[in-house]
Formats: sequence, structure tokens, C-alpha cells
Amino acid sequence: MTEIPACTSSQSIPRSNARPWRLEVHDTLGSTSDTCKAMLDAGQGEDGLAILALSQTAGRGSRGRQWADPGGNLALSVMLVGQGADVPVGLWPFIAGLALHDAMVAFLPDPDALQLKWPNDLLLSGRKMAGILIETGTRATGERWQVIGMGANLRHAPAIEGRELACLADATARVPDAVTVARGVLHHLDHWLACHAAMGFGAVRDAWLERGHPVGTGVNVKAGNQQFTGTFAGLADDGTLLLHTPNGTRHVVTGEVLLARTGRE
Repeated sequence: MTEIPACTSSQSIPRSNARPWRLEVHDTLGSTSDTCKAMLDAGQGEDGLAILALSQTAGRGSRGRQWADPGGNLALSVMLVGQGADVPVGLWPFIAGLALHDAMVAFLPDPDALQLKWPNDLLLSGRKMAGILIETGTRATGERWQVIGMGANLRHAPAIEGRELACLADATARVPDAVTVARGVLHHLDHWLACHAAMGFGAVRDAWLERGHPVGTGVNVKAGNQQFTGTFAGLADDGTLLLHTPNGTRHVVTGEVLLARTGRE
């Protein structure tokens, strides 16, 4: 059985229509999402538990990429169980993306420098500074769960060959600590979950489009063995990317996206 590390501190953060978030802070973890999954496997997890690591040694990003965190950055995973896991998985990149964006933007002198990129990235001046990883499963009891992992470069941007990454410190001297950002993310996550519950995905989509790369942006997509180019035409009702191409409008369900306007992933 995997040993679950003890947290160094725990705090409660109110939620509108559910028990409060419980934020557990750990000095060092391999991966916050792996810790959540180990807890779920051991029957210890609960809906609304958030795990924050002040340093993360084996973080994971999308498509199996490593997400290095030497400390000073955000490594946060949120556990949703049972009814808490009712939000369709495909909508989480937008809900979590809005929460990340809104938690960060208050610290920037130029809010327009921050932009969401489909499907699960946050860009600062065109360079990736944060990402989201969603994982799902079912407990032995039959309860469904979702783990929403969020990583953001606050003080340091890791060096990854072939990629340009940004951190919040590139744009401001007023860099908050990870606990402050985590609390902000959970506050905004509650807001956007309540918005989705009250008004549906349409309201979430509209808010994402206000903060995302503009309609008309040139987009290059790599999906499996296919590559295609077009211009961003918005989001469909299920959150898939709409791409205008010479052969008509294409629905992109998944893929690596490069914005032609910035030339960056």
C-alpha cells in the first residue's frame, strides 16, 4: 500500500453549495495528483480535498510531459468524489482555466498579458505559464472521482528544450506565495462551478472566450498523425474547438495547438 504523506498544515475555504474546500499543504511531494489518487485508492479521499505541494519532484503535465517545480511555484490538485464529480470531464479545462486565470490576473500590472489557450493552458505574453491535467476513475465502492491538477510557474519557469515558458515573476515583482494563489484558485473555482450549475456551459464558454485567444487567431493543430491549419472560430456547445479551414469548419476534440499569432505552443 502506498504511504500517504502527512500534511504540514490544513485550512478550510468556504464553498457556496457544498462542504468547504479542505486545503492540505505539504512541504514536498512527488506529484499532488498522484497523492490524491493514492488517497482515493486507500479509501482516504473526500470530495473537496485540495492538495498543495510547496515543492514537487515528479509533477506531470499533458501527454506525459514532466512539470518540474523547484519550489516557489503552484502545484495544486483538487479531488472531487461522488456528486462532486458530476461536472462533465470535457468542461473541466474551461472551469479550471477560468479559476487559474482569475486567481493570477489580480497580480499583473497588465491584465491583458494573461490569456487562456485551448484546451488547458494559460499563457503570459504568449508563453505558457500554467497548465491543467484532468484524471478520472472509480473507487472500489463504485463512487466516481475526478482529480483536477493545476500547475503554474510563479517564481521560476523550468528550462525545457524547444519550448519557451514564462513565470509570473517575468511580469511583476509582486509575486504571491503558493498558498495565497491556491486559496484564490479555490475561491474562483467555487464561483465558476456555481456559474455552471446555475447557467450552464454557455456562460462558462462566454467567459472563457473573453479571456482566451481571439476568434480569428491562426491555429496549427497536431492530432495523432494528422496536422492541419485554420483560424479559431470559437467553441462548440461541448467545448470542442471550432476551426475554420479551406475545406469548411472543423471540430477539434483533442490535439496539440500552436497559435500562429505567437508561434508558441
